[in-house]
Amino acid sequence: MLHLPPSLRRHLSALRMLLVFTVLTGIAYPLAVTGIAQLAFRDAANGSLVEEDGRPVASALLGQNFALPKRNPGNPAERLRPDPRWFQPRPSAGDYDPRASGASNLGPDNPALIASVEERRAAAAAFDDVPPASVPVDALTASGSGLDPDISPAYAREQAARVARARGLPVRRVEELVAAHVQGRFLGFLGEQRVDVVALNRDLARLR
Repeated sequence: MLHLPPSLRRHLSALRMLLVFTVLTGIAYPLAVTGIAQLAFRDAANGSLVEEDGRPVASALLGQNFALPKRNPGNPAERLRPDPRWFQPRPSAGDYDPRASGASNLGPDNPALIASVEERRAAAAAFDDVPPASVPVDALTASGSGLDPDISPAYAREQAARVARARGLPVRRVEELVAAHVQGRFLGFLGEQRVDVVALNRDLARLR
């Protein structure tokens, strides 16, 4: 029988434990979690993808711009213009670029933020043809991630008449579509009611 020095035996024991836990936590556990996720939560595990003709075109978890093409594509300073034919998301500090997720980091009493809110209020009121005082707060403030796909039912309803006008649709049909997309509070009491703009616009494109 081979007699090894105590220090070498300790090192070999440590190596065996390393290999065992590498297999358990680095291979077996991730495979088990992935398998359970694919079986029980396949849509969420794969990114809640929105597909058209069998190919992914968006994610229901990530907001995006619904804007008109730039008049001068070569000018990076030119601001995107919202397309009146689509429901618009809430503002984004990073223009819904997933590579630049984040907020403006401006405090509630920052003059730049206050000016930005008032500018957005005037723009939203003019765009949707409503009084400035009725513009919901989520139309004025950006989300913490800059990628929030959800807006409040109030903001979605505010936009319904403008979308219907731009598409030549009855306002009632667009309002019914909005109502069908209102999601309730999680577990009935957590969070607020919301409307996923990406999913709403996907179904709007099919409305005739």
